[in-house]
Amino acid sequence: MSDLPRKAVTRTAKLAALPLGFAGRATWGLGKRIVGESAEIVGRELQQRTADQLFKVLGELKGGAMKFGQALSVFESALPEEVAGPYRAALTKLQEAAPPMPTRTVHTVLAERLGEDWRELFVEFEDKPSAAASIGQVHRAVWHDGREVAVKVQYPGAGEALLSDLNQLSRFARLLGPLVPGMDIKPLITELKDRVSEELDYGLEAQAQQAHAEEFAGDPDVLVPAVVHQSEQVLVTEWIDGIPLSEIISGGTEEQRDRAGQLLARFLFSGPARTGLLHADPHPGNFRLLPGGPGGEDDWRLGVLDFGTVDRLPGGLPTPIGESLRMTLDGEAQAVYDLLCAEGFVKESIDLDPDAVLDYLLPIIEPAQAEAFTFTRGWMRSQAARVADPRSPAYQLGKQLNLPPAYLLIHRVTLSTIGVLCQLGATVRLRDELEEWLPGFVGEELEEEPAAEA
Repeated sequence: MSDLPRKAVTRTAKLAALPLGFAGRATWGLGKRIVGESAEIVGRELQQRTADQLFKVLGELKGGAMKFGQALSVFESALPEEVAGPYRAALTKLQEAAPPMPTRTVHTVLAERLGEDWRELFVEFEDKPSAAASIGQVHRAVWHDGREVAVKVQYPGAGEALLSDLNQLSRFARLLGPLVPGMDIKPLITELKDRVSEELDYGLEAQAQQAHAEEFAGDPDVLVPAVVHQSEQVLVTEWIDGIPLSEIISGGTEEQRDRAGQLLARFLFSGPARTGLLHADPHPGNFRLLPGGPGGEDDWRLGVLDFGTVDRLPGGLPTPIGESLRMTLDGEAQAVYDLLCAEGFVKESIDLDPDAVLDYLLPIIEPAQAEAFTFTRGWMRSQAARVADPRSPAYQLGKQLNLPPAYLLIHRVTLSTIGVLCQLGATVRLRDELEEWLPGFVGEELEEEPAAEA
């Protein structure tokens, strides 16, 4: 595949082939079992073929299809292991790579957006992309002042492709649902559609990235590359090296995985408090582990990329999140229930038992209870099974809860980050980060105590 398919009929046909392909492989699997092959071997082959097709179609289409694949990939921790294995490999590929667009197309976009003499802006420019994402690809280059830079070039027709893909995928939401037990796929696709125009606007992305770069300049733990130049469809930022988080997940040391997990949690909660913005695309392809943390070259920092999707939170994360979390940990069932009702998590027409709500929440927030918590795929799977099993009380109660629009993106980002922590298998002191950065998590009397002593 060379160019981004732009005709709706072509893209629709490719996406429509996904569920048909699933059905065809199921028939193939049944045939293999009839002739005597083991169900386990057939099942494994079936999952592998499905995963391969999923990657091939989503990767080639880029646009919304690939965006959806990236969003799904952080939730593979919730899948049963016999299903997760093949999907893990296929979906992880979507975080780092996709078939590139032709060099001539890249040059055309650069000439249109930077001027016919665009090459004079660079000392060097690598035609081979170093990374490809859902709406653009990245080329390594050297800016005219000698700085190494990343040049992000948007695919022509990316906006049209995004919307076409996501509209088509929404029709298949029920078929795709079993990929992530306990998660409703349709709202995820709707929310991705709502963010399309924002993600296509490299001006907004440049503003969000520069705000983070300035706030975290000199930070010992987090590095955000500064913006060098921006125009429509082209974004030039400082280049950062480092180990992609996907490689840490697959082969990192325990020390690297724990450090990456701690820094990921720190960035999730400190970013909104420090910048008023929430980085809302936390898949592993957007993070790097770099040497040179507070302990020197043998320590690690977190490099953060891609600010195309952010949630604007001028006051930081909403205080009710911290308050309800603290009160849940303290066992204040009625107070938690009252706050959830006030914030719209429980609709007025619904009447629930506060103690049952507390029982529903406590297992989910276990990581905030411990001094240090080890996130595992097993823990994630147990949580997914608890809320996805129709026979479970948690499933019945969860169906009656509501997610207010203002919390939708925050909820997805938090869930996605937890998914990545489980992929890392990281031991994280989450409570430390909550106490430091989450408004409302520490009670007012504790926050005022140091001032009283002074």
